[in-house]
Amino acid sequence: MEKEAGPTAAGVRFDDPWYEASAAGWDEEGGRDGATDGGGPRPAPGVAEIYLEVHRSEAFREVRRRYRRFVVPAALAFLLWYLAYVVAATTAPGLMARPVAGAVNVAMVAGLGQFLTTFLLTWAYARHARLRRDRAALDLRWSTQELTRGLAEQRSGGSER
Repeated sequence: MEKEAGPTAAGVRFDDPWYEASAAGWDEEGGRDGATDGGGPRPAPGVAEIYLEVHRSEAFREVRRRYRRFVVPAALAFLLWYLAYVVAATTAPGLMARPVAGAVNVAMVAGLGQFLTTFLLTWAYARHARLRRDRAALDLRWSTQELTRGLAEQRSGGSER
């Protein structure tokens, strides 16, 4: 049985240079899987350099910077809000039992606030990604694919299309 180079769907092959890449050292002799022949196609040596170049690029750093600028403060704020809820529930039961409206008390309102905060944070993350990162990340992806495709065409001596 012949091994395919990547996953297929409806007969269409997806070229993913990292699909067959193994963990460091696993395909070496004495490695965890014991394979010595590599177990399938390897990315061309130039592909790794292309990905490292993209990783070092200012555009990639900007995408990562935008991601961190949103995620770190949002995660910290949510974590603090959650911990405040847990601490208040355990250390101030009188406060949490205080009625707000009928049988609804402060603990119920804060607990529902946790759910609301989760949904709002999810919406804000998706919006931030769509407006601030997705286009830049997609541009990086396309340029990387063009570079790897150009490298493959150079090695094969012509167009693969």
